[in-house]
Formats: sequence, C-alpha cells, structure tokens
Amino acid sequence: MPVSDPLKALMDRFPEPDANGTYVNLDREKIEAMQAVVADLCKGGRESVLGLIDMLAEPGKGDDIKPHFAFHLLAVHVTGLGDEKTRADFARAVASQIGSDRPKGVRKYLVQELQWAGGREVAAALGRALLDPDLCDDAARALAAIGDGAADEFLAALSKVRGPSRLSVIKKLAVLRCRKAAEAFRKALGDADADVRIAGAWGLARIADASAVDALLAAADGAREHWERINTTDACLALADGLQAAGRKAEAVRIWTHLRQTRTEHADAHVREAAQRALEAAT
Repeated sequence: MPVSDPLKALMDRFPEPDANGTYVNLDREKIEAMQAVVADLCKGGRESVLGLIDMLAEPGKGDDIKPHFAFHLLAVHVTGLGDEKTRADFARAVASQIGSDRPKGVRKYLVQELQWAGGREVAAALGRALLDPDLCDDAARALAAIGDGAADEFLAALSKVRGPSRLSVIKKLAVLRCRKAAEAFRKALGDADADVRIAGAWGLARIADASAVDALLAAADGAREHWERINTTDACLALADGLQAAGRKAEAVRIWTHLRQTRTEHADAHVREAAQRALEAAT
C-alpha cells in the first residue's frame, strides 16, 4: 500500500543512520528526535503500525533502515508504557500480518518483535506460525517469552511439525516446564535425532517426572555419542535434584546410586563425585 503523507513526514523527522548504516553512539539530540517520532507513531495506533510494516523490505532487497529501527523502538516503547491496551493493540496489529503474503523476511522480523511486545492476545497467531518451518524457531522463542498460553500452542503444533521445528517446540516445552508434555518428552528419548533425544531428557528433568527415572537412566546409559551421553547424564543429575526438592528422595537416591556405580571411566569422575556428594547429603 502507498505510504501515507503523515507517515512519510514522521520518517523524514527520524534521524539518518551513520555512515555504516547503523544507529550507534547516538548523541542526545538524535535520541530525543527518535523518541519524539516514536511517541507520535504510537499515537497513530494501528494505522501507523501497518504503515511502518508497509515500509519494511525483504533483507538485502531495499533500504528500510529508518522504518526498521523505528519499528523496533515502537515495540520497545509500547512495552514500557505500562499501558496494557496500547501494547496489546500494537501486538494484535503486528500479529495480523504474520500470515499475510508479505515477504518471508518481513514476517520473520515481525515475529521476532513480538518476543518484545507480544502477550496472550497473539499466542494463537504465533501458534500458527509454528507450522511454517521458516518462522517456527522465532515463533517458538516469542511464545516462550510470552509464556501465557504458549504451552497449549506448542502442544497443538507438536504432532504437525518435523525436523528442526519439532526440536524447537520440544525445547520450548522443556523451558516452560510443561507437565502436559511429559509423554512427548519420553517419546523424544527414542527419536532418531540426538538433539531431540537430549531435549526430551531435559524436559523430563525440568518437570521432575518421577515416573521417567528408568527411561532417562536407560537413555543416558545407551547414548550413541559421547557428547549425547554427557548431556543426558547431566539431565539425570538435574532430575535427581528436582526430585529431591519435590520430596521424592527415594527416586533421587536411585539416580545418584546408579550414576555412581556406572560412571566408572576417568572422564566421568565429576559425575561420580557429584553423585557421591548428593548421596552423603541425602542420608
């Protein structure tokens, strides 16, 4: 869409970037000029947001430095106002363009900005973006940052995503300590992808799933690569700590005892020592 004259005038007031095309080492005059423009953009509401988006270009295919930086500053501005309606209105306007026919690079940038300014009101839109392999990782990061409503979106997408997208979803479910994902974490332990197996292990550790002790120990013992064995063993230790904190001492002791007895190589000395210290503290 053609850019409106008022928006063009605002962008004319926005300071020019430096010789390197960046906004670094700004003096007070430029900072104040930027703040004034961003405040006026905020007053323009949805029209300003969509107008700025119209000015964004696919990376490497246009000069959009000023609107690109102004858009980010606007996202930060609406988040810092303490005005929930203004922030949510901004986020909804941005989210409305994620599934549009705009260039993929532009939509990717919009998803990234929702990591700053999004809330539950855009969780569904980000959940749909999880199904796009090019947007999934950024959408997953934004949802994890939002938290509220994120787990349901991840769980809904889990059976539909593959490859790196599936890894992103499982990792974020682990970050969120989503107990509803316990079965998905256990299933991930048998995945063909080592990174997914590790993500599943950490998911079980982070939710302190007492029913997963045997499965996680077996996964660590049978790890196909040394680095996977290290990561999965660390997840076992984390699970034991979580179980101890939750009052499940017997299961925690079982993990520590197993690791102390089975990690016999020189490189595993730190694991044996950690397990021994934990056992001494638990008795």
